[in-house]
This record gives sequence, C-alpha cells and structure tokens, in this order.
Amino acid sequence: MKKSLMIAVMFALSGALSAGDIATFVNMGFSHDSRILMFGQYGIERPTSNPFAEIYVVDVPRNRFVADGVRRMTYESAVAPGQDGSGALLRLLSENAALIERHGIDPLNQGRMIYFLINSQTPKAEISFRDFSDGTHYQVVMHQRRRGEGAGVEAAFHLELTVVPPDGAARRFTVGLPDFFRRGVTSYQINQAFLSPDERSLVFVVERISDTATGRSVRYMVETVRFR
Repeated sequence: MKKSLMIAVMFALSGALSAGDIATFVNMGFSHDSRILMFGQYGIERPTSNPFAEIYVVDVPRNRFVADGVRRMTYESAVAPGQDGSGALLRLLSENAALIERHGIDPLNQGRMIYFLINSQTPKAEISFRDFSDGTHYQVVMHQRRRGEGAGVEAAFHLELTVVPPDGAARRFTVGLPDFFRRGVTSYQINQAFLSPDERSLVFVVERISDTATGRSVRYMVETVRFR
C-alpha cells in the first residue's frame, strides 16, 4: 500500500507548480468502504522558501478528522529553482506509512470529480452543476462572515447544499460550521467537488485564503456530506 500510494502521488504531482505561498491539493484516495478519505497539500513557505506538506485523514460520514489524523511538517531544506515543494509531501507520506495502512487508504480509489473551479473563472457565492452520469443536480450557496482586521482577522463559512435527483425529490443539507471562525483567514472559495467511490457522499475542497501585507496565502480544507 505504501509503495502504490507513493507512485500515485508522484504522478499527481508531476507538472504541478505552486506560486509563492499557494499550496497544491492532492486527493490521496479513500478506504475500500468509502468512509475514510485522505488528502494532502504541499508548497513552499514564504518568506523562508522552505518546503512544507500536510496530510489529513477524514471520517467522511461524520465530516471530521479521525483521531490523530492530521500530520504537518515544514522541512528546513533548500529548494532549487523550478522545484515546487512536492518532495516534502513524499517524505511526509513515507514517515507516516502506518497511518495510511491503518485506515486502508487506496490511492486508486479516488472517487469521481463533478465540479472544478477553472483558474480564469470568477468565484461565486452560489454555484450549480449537474452530474451527467446520473442526472443529479447540485446547487450550493456559500455563506461566509469575516470580522477583525490585520493580524486579528478571522472568517467563518458554511454551505447550503440542495441535491435534486432525476426523480425531482430535492434534499437540503447544511455543510460546515457557521460559527467557527478561523484566525488569520480572510475568505473562502470552493475549488472542487467530488463524489466518494460509493457515490453516497460529496466532498467539497475549499480554499482557505489569507491576504497579508506580504501577499496571498492559500491552504485547502474539505467539507463532506453523506446525502444518499
């Protein structure tokens, strides 16, 4: 499992470059029963230019991390021109092989993407998209609040999700924590959405944006909802 995950991640990282302090998101796969998701991110910190990596293991039905499911590391290592920091993620994975094996993560079991924010698109508070495989329509409204300024800024968000299957029986869900303010965050936006392999859960990949005097920093988080 460790070897296959490393190979899959190497393919996912090939050609992906991060600018400044903007991380790159990596879907590392689900467990065989689709209940556990692992994802990661990597990049180069500003202003130190040190490579960093983070991996997260999520209980999908509960929309929360598993116990001891968050691993982060910044490596004090020189990054040569043209490198993107992906080596930090590969090293962090090798150092946490037991975590991967414990949860049975399969890098080939990544689910199916049904929405992706194209770089040139302007992020919107409300988006809608259709799964052309089964005709299900999804409508998502992002609500976010910000308070404070400068070093004291913090922001919270949640999603209102409406799922309309082909039979027309709409179901509505609130995803996320409306009153949980994250310190240092100025705004959020949905980057992508994908179905779990059993297609019973939806995973939203959300950009956590921090605007500072030295520029923009972007990290990723996920919100999950079981809708079937």
